[in-house]
Amino acid sequence: MTNNSYGNNYTITTWGESHGKALGVVIDGCPAGLKLTEEDIQVFLDRRRPGRSKFATPRAEEDKAEILSGTLDGTTTGCPISVIVRNANQRSQDYSNIASVFRPGHADYTYEEKFGIRDYRGGGRSSGRETIGRVAGGAVASKILAELGVTIDCYTKSIGKYAITDLSDVHMDEIDNPLVMPNDMVAFQAMDYIEKCMKNNDSVGGTIECVIHNAPVGVGEPVFNKLDALLAKAMLSIGAVKGFEMGDGFLVARANGSDNNDEMSYDRDIVFHSNHAGGVLGGISTGQDIVFRVAIKPTPSIGRAQHTIDVNNDEVDINITGRHDPVIVPRAVVVVESMAAITLLDLMMDNMTSRMEYLKKVY
Repeated sequence: MTNNSYGNNYTITTWGESHGKALGVVIDGCPAGLKLTEEDIQVFLDRRRPGRSKFATPRAEEDKAEILSGTLDGTTTGCPISVIVRNANQRSQDYSNIASVFRPGHADYTYEEKFGIRDYRGGGRSSGRETIGRVAGGAVASKILAELGVTIDCYTKSIGKYAITDLSDVHMDEIDNPLVMPNDMVAFQAMDYIEKCMKNNDSVGGTIECVIHNAPVGVGEPVFNKLDALLAKAMLSIGAVKGFEMGDGFLVARANGSDNNDEMSYDRDIVFHSNHAGGVLGGISTGQDIVFRVAIKPTPSIGRAQHTIDVNNDEVDINITGRHDPVIVPRAVVVVESMAAITLLDLMMDNMTSRMEYLKKVY
């Protein structure tokens, strides 16, 4: 299996399986001199940890971060940072009855065809637990970005048909609910809907919105490493993500240029009158808020009978047991935020070489 790494300057390499002994990440490219403790990473991991609400899998994992290398007395040394999270609450026996069956909506069939072997215990590398390494890497990236004045708001925008329809309806002081949705009224409607789905042994999907504040102008390369292109790659590499849109996204297909163009003026600084482009033009950041959304599919593991085939191509009906999220969206919020931080930081490091004056500032 190749390509377990992401990033060029700030690089994460994730490792481990859902029911293995541990999972983790190796972070290359973190500058020396950053104050970093395990608690800085734990805050992020706690946001994706299972068992925190009735809308998440009851798998009871502490997901405790241990930094194995790359720091000295709470400060990064410039060496690779290795973070490990040990699995402690696997119940592999929950999967014994479907070891030879391809679960609908999962990667069982494609893994079997590609590798000739697969880890049926929770999906191995295709499990959502792989994102532990991404989140740990994102925690460090976010801390670096914060020192540069860049912050990220990431939250649940919709569950099923219940959605926050406009940025003006986003109230970050109302985000402290099980759905990580910054609008109490919509959150309560969505929670009621999820409970109905759970009673029907079904699951539900939704969308996550991410807003990056104070990103500098000029981040992103004009051709293949466009900022929006790499954000799309980062988001679509998350197992549950099935769609990505920037700014107005697919609504631009129904717009006119006179409506969609973000007009500009100058008042002691450049001012944009709107942000239909989502803070990126020509693959390069404009200095406005960077705004994008991702679509998260419903959890494929549901309690209803489903028709499928087994490794012998025999047709079977299965009922999936075990501990599964009725909705993935709330726990995926921090994963989206982490991948956004990693992508932006990596391209900001690239941008340090785009002008002679930048090199002269350093050397």
